Amino acid sequence: MGRFLRCWSALVLAIGVSACASLGLGEPPAVTLVGIEPIASEGLESRFELRLRVQNPNDRPIEFDGIAIELLVGGSTLATGVSDRRGTVPRFGETVIAVPVSLSLTAVIRQALGLATGARASTEYTMRGRLSGPTFGATRFESSGDLMLSQALRRQIEQKP
Repeated sequence: MGRFLRCWSALVLAIGVSACASLGLGEPPAVTLVGIEPIASEGLESRFELRLRVQNPNDRPIEFDGIAIELLVGGSTLATGVSDRRGTVPRFGETVIAVPVSLSLTAVIRQALGLATGARASTEYTMRGRLSGPTFGATRFESSGDLMLSQALRRQIEQKP
């Protein structure tokens, strides 16, 4: 009986491991920053809504239940944000997700100084994040590009101390 139980346990474990491996995506999603809009802020914080285009290059849909992102400029964190939005990125498809983010006071001051000297009108960024799975796991992503500060973003940053 003990040997049967060990064999049965090993078989169940092997099936479970192979099932989990088959759930993984072949390639990470391509995530592009497609828009930045100011939203209501309180006190000394600055808040924006980032619009992200998520493209799924795989033959399986990506179901998500929440997203977390970190936006880095010049190697330091400029903004972080989370959203509890649920959805699906279709197989070989795309969707746009809006994520509210907050900028720290030090990040705002650093950007304002860069704008004042003209050094930060266009800045390279890196965005890291994850789409949380509906039951377990997460799909991580990272992208980079050139952050062209819009007039609205400039005005809001320049108004901060």
